Amino acid sequence: MAEKIGVLISEADVDKRVAEMGAKISEDYAGKEVHLICVLKGGVFFMCELAKRITIPVSLDFMSVSSYGNETSSSGVVKLSKDLDENLEGKDVIVVEDIVDSGRTLSYLLELFEQRNPKSLRLCTLLDKPSRRVVKDLKVDYCGFAIPDHFVVGYGLDYAQKYRNLPYIGIVEETVDN
Repeated sequence: MAEKIGVLISEADVDKRVAEMGAKISEDYAGKEVHLICVLKGGVFFMCELAKRITIPVSLDFMSVSSYGNETSSSGVVKLSKDLDENLEGKDVIVVEDIVDSGRTLSYLLELFEQRNPKSLRLCTLLDKPSRRVVKDLKVDYCGFAIPDHFVVGYGLDYAQKYRNLPYIGIVEETVDN
């Protein structure tokens, strides 16, 4: 099997929406500084582009987590591979993610971060798949695009570590090699 990538959201549409999100965050936090936390690896492309469009002071940190389970269901167990470098106490924190799917990992992370006493804690995602949500009370504060349940790549999202560098959001369509 090989894969073909179809465009779901164009580069121009992604750029426009990221700019709008940066403007909204700048407005919501006017006169303050925000601390962005990127969930690696997928979120790094989005967070860098978003941070460039925020006009108030921004600090950045990174966290790496992995979920264990089989390919069709998650066990809900989250392994922390890289914790934050910065203390969150008293900071206005925005967790930046590439995609919200079941919500299990983000629910775990938000609970963990809340215990670290930030001044405020919000969630920002480029893509949201609400139809796949298992954690129903997960609140997404800033959302780029709500998308249908397709396997997507590009703008940081990958398929077997490929396609992260696509400047648009694509749908993976498997094709049969002849």
